[in-house]
Amino acid sequence: MRKHNEDYEACVSDLTRHDDIKRLNGFTQHLNTSRLEHCVNVSYFSYLICKKLGWDHRSAARAGLLHDFYHYDWRTQTHTEERHTSAHPKAALENAKKITPLNEIEADAIINHMWPLTFSLPKYRESYVVNLMDTFCAAYEFAAKFFIFLNRSRPQPQGL
Repeated sequence: MRKHNEDYEACVSDLTRHDDIKRLNGFTQHLNTSRLEHCVNVSYFSYLICKKLGWDHRSAARAGLLHDFYHYDWRTQTHTEERHTSAHPKAALENAKKITPLNEIEADAIINHMWPLTFSLPKYRESYVVNLMDTFCAAYEFAAKFFIFLNRSRPQPQGL
């Protein structure tokens, strides 16, 4: 596991040191999860899956980290006249291009991570992994909050 962590860190360390990426920690993404935490979750799980399958794990890790790289609260602010599901991948791609060169896989995974809510089909298998991990992590982040709430609200047995 340590080797995976070191390899993962090598894939994304230039990005995680960037101040604009660090700023994502100031935005709530899913209940108690910051946007940065969510992006790291998507990035790391995408990395692990692609590494296991022998696919481009570096591109998956980087795209996962950059897939929600925008600096506004989508609940209260709009980036454009478009719906958030369509607008934020474009904003993330635009922001990502400002801080790092992107290869075709990274750009495709970022712009298409909301498929099928957007109609643009991903072109690469790594893009599908990022898409699926985004959905998985979002569901987990919501569910974790829900189960924490349930654990707090249910009666506790005597003696615990």
